Amino acid sequence: MGVLVRDKKMEPGKILEIAEMGNPVLRERAAEVEDVLDPGVQSFIDDLIATGISANGVGIAAPQVEVPKRIFIISSRPNIRYPDAPLMGPEAVINPEIISYSDETVKDWEGCLSIPGIRGLVPRSRSVRVKYISRDGKVEEKEFSDFIARIFQHELDHLNGVLFLDRLESIRDIITDREYMKLLRRESE
Repeated sequence: MGVLVRDKKMEPGKILEIAEMGNPVLRERAAEVEDVLDPGVQSFIDDLIATGISANGVGIAAPQVEVPKRIFIISSRPNIRYPDAPLMGPEAVINPEIISYSDETVKDWEGCLSIPGIRGLVPRSRSVRVKYISRDGKVEEKEFSDFIARIFQHELDHLNGVLFLDRLESIRDIITDREYMKLLRRESE
């Protein structure tokens, strides 16, 4: 379970149930967050971080825990699901938008906590320029590239009711998690 320091006291988030493919909330456009500093929103951010870390995710969006709000967490770190992930986060991303996309796209494997057991080879922009509100209410404008850009695009899709399977170029670009792990082992030999 993740623990955040806020207001000089330790506040662990609680683990929430993750909605899986077929749950209608995953196909809805999430609503804007009105008051980022609301204690309920702040507590929910802690819960979302704890849930993502507990599930070995590198990102998790509010709709994935049946909350149709425009919030997601990027929390990249090496774990069993993504052994080569860079270290970043956890960072709350609220009411995000992509300002610009790189011309270059890259296909890479993605999984999803809401679609357990499978991966897909998904084309995404190599880098994105983004704008969002941080958990402390500040407007952030950043450029992300490679794996972090992929996480941002994947999680933003969740806020728009889009799953990574919708982005596949072919159904042949799907493998099971077990086959994905075998592929990783072969690539590292």
